[in-house]
Amino acid sequence: MDEITTVFVTESREQLSALEDALLQLEGSPEDNDILNAVFRSAHTIKGGAGVVECDFIVSFTHVVESVLDRLRNGEIKLNSDLVALLLACSDHIGNLLDVLATGTPAPDGDLAAEGSALLNRLQRDWLEKGSGGEARSSSAPPSARDEPLHSSGGGEVETDCWHISLRFGPDVLRNGMDPLAFLRYLSSIGRIVLLEAIADGMPNADEMNAESCYLGFEISFASTADKASIERVFDFVRDDCTLHILPPHSKLSDYVALVNQLPEDPMRLGEILVRVGALTQAELEEGLRMQEAPPGGDSADSAQQIPLGEILVEQKVVSPELVDAAIVKQKQVTDKRAAEARLIRIPADKLDKLIDLVGELVIAGASVNLLATNSGIGELVEATSLTGRLVESIRDAALQLRMVQIGETFNRFNRVVRDVSRELGKDIDLAISGGETELDKSMIEKIGDPLMHLVRNAMDHGIEAPAVRVAKGKPAQGRLELNAFHDSGSIIIEVADDGGGLNRERILAKAVERGIIQPGQALTDTEIHNLIFEAGFSTAEQVSNLSGRGVGMDVVRRNIQSLRGTVEVSSTAGEGSRFAIRLPLTLAIIDGFLVGVGRAAYVIPLDSVVECIELNQDSDGRDYINLRGEVLPFVRLRDMFEVAGDAPARQNVVVVQYGGLKAGIVVDQLMGEFQTVIKPLGSIFRHIHGIGGSTILGSGEVALILDVQALVKRCASAEEQRAAGFQPQRQLEAR
Repeated sequence: MDEITTVFVTESREQLSALEDALLQLEGSPEDNDILNAVFRSAHTIKGGAGVVECDFIVSFTHVVESVLDRLRNGEIKLNSDLVALLLACSDHIGNLLDVLATGTPAPDGDLAAEGSALLNRLQRDWLEKGSGGEARSSSAPPSARDEPLHSSGGGEVETDCWHISLRFGPDVLRNGMDPLAFLRYLSSIGRIVLLEAIADGMPNADEMNAESCYLGFEISFASTADKASIERVFDFVRDDCTLHILPPHSKLSDYVALVNQLPEDPMRLGEILVRVGALTQAELEEGLRMQEAPPGGDSADSAQQIPLGEILVEQKVVSPELVDAAIVKQKQVTDKRAAEARLIRIPADKLDKLIDLVGELVIAGASVNLLATNSGIGELVEATSLTGRLVESIRDAALQLRMVQIGETFNRFNRVVRDVSRELGKDIDLAISGGETELDKSMIEKIGDPLMHLVRNAMDHGIEAPAVRVAKGKPAQGRLELNAFHDSGSIIIEVADDGGGLNRERILAKAVERGIIQPGQALTDTEIHNLIFEAGFSTAEQVSNLSGRGVGMDVVRRNIQSLRGTVEVSSTAGEGSRFAIRLPLTLAIIDGFLVGVGRAAYVIPLDSVVECIELNQDSDGRDYINLRGEVLPFVRLRDMFEVAGDAPARQNVVVVQYGGLKAGIVVDQLMGEFQTVIKPLGSIFRHIHGIGGSTILGSGEVALILDVQALVKRCASAEEQRAAGFQPQRQLEAR
């Protein structure tokens, strides 16, 4: 695939996304012309780009879609949910055709071609050959050809729904064998002359009149569906012997302004824009340019003093000032957009990933240099390496920022999902999105899509009740589904919430006992019961549907999220709804860490989780909690947890960490300071060790383990609950 085709495919996918979003908005606001124009522009841009890369199968399909949108825009058909569904299906098909083009295949296969033909047949049969009400298209008179009286103001100004033709014949028309009235009769063949006003402003005094000269002029109100060029062709034979000005009616003027706004984002001159939309003929443009090049007075040397073309065209009464203003605004929009695009560069993702990898290696190398400088005892070297370290840190932050993208684009894809699935289920569901501006590493955005999709579909299928059931419970018939994202303690939280019936506690327990996951009568907290839904093959659905009930999904959701060093938690209230909270690190590459030591081993705590550091009192031996300014703070001793050999030093420290609103302490031997941490994957031996989230390489070349703060905080919280209940907490290495 060549570079032009690659750019076309990429930009067309963006246009398809915009088209789909606009269609969904249009369904809720069918009278919004701005949204409708946005839909049309997206389809028109895709068709135009396909023509540039000579992809005929996309051009032909998109042309029919564009024709339907044009009828919709002109008010010939009305928007309804069936048309929106059909246009969305066409959008999907265009996406499939783009896939075909991207693979270099010359044409779609038989199945895809048949799918496209079926869609085109529906468009042709239901929306092109028939109107929205089912009636065949009529060839009735145009809206401008009305029976009510119309009044012309003359002088080239238009105040009616008709074309306004200002015609002045030259004095030699009769001598050249032309009949002025013949042109009026010819004009009547392509429309209707609503008002004809004879103008005699060129009539001389009686003693100066020449019987062979023509002094006639007309101001004509003309109702017709013909375009400007067709009307101008009526006067072709007399064009050199008359002064002709044709202005569109107000209704046509608004159409021309709309056409100007819908032009593709191509750089064009003012005259090109007006000719392209049909408001100006090529002959009129050339005449205007000639007048611009030879201004009054004959001095054309100073081009800087040229009269603007728009002023000339308005003065010549060939276009209206409003249309010139619209064209100038369009010019500025295109220029501004091109200038903005010039500031952006498309970079392949693999090149960006390579840059991040190199920055990671630079961080590791910088740590080695810092260590050597510190050990050397040379003050100037330490200062220089410190400055270098700060610069490396700035480079790291800038490089990581390049991979950060807003999650709103991912959220917006669910508008379509919610629309389609809710109709399939016969439910009325409103999707509320917030926090779309929250940024997350691009690699995570790509991997979180499937888990989110499953949670959203599950909420619609299992969570939100049918309208009749909701009304019977005193709820609004329309269900509510929420997608939200926000930052918290160095992580990003993504929430999927619904106002449905909530998780059925008794049914979950019964199913868990039936599958042997728990013992009958086993005491469990609500959180533990809710977490049973993440067990492999667990499902409480009474019927298998296209969406759920096969026992496949929630365990995969948790596993996929855990592969991103994330967690998923669920809270639910019977009759009120459920909320799933996914917590993810901001990046999978490099983090700021806090280095601690236990024995001869080094560990890294994510710096965003660290609240403070305090010294452990000697009287804390035998206890797993301390009093922190009146607050009970449970802690975990890394020496005991990881069975580090040797005796603990006389002085130990507690690193206070926070996760999800809970605080806990981590007892360590040494506090070694902040450390830029390049996250490295764990081997299979360490992957299932409780409390370990990754590894990194120190400046000395040694490997340090990155602590999983969430697991440690939960361990402390669980131990505190057991202590409060009279149990002794366990101190042993646990597997996930």
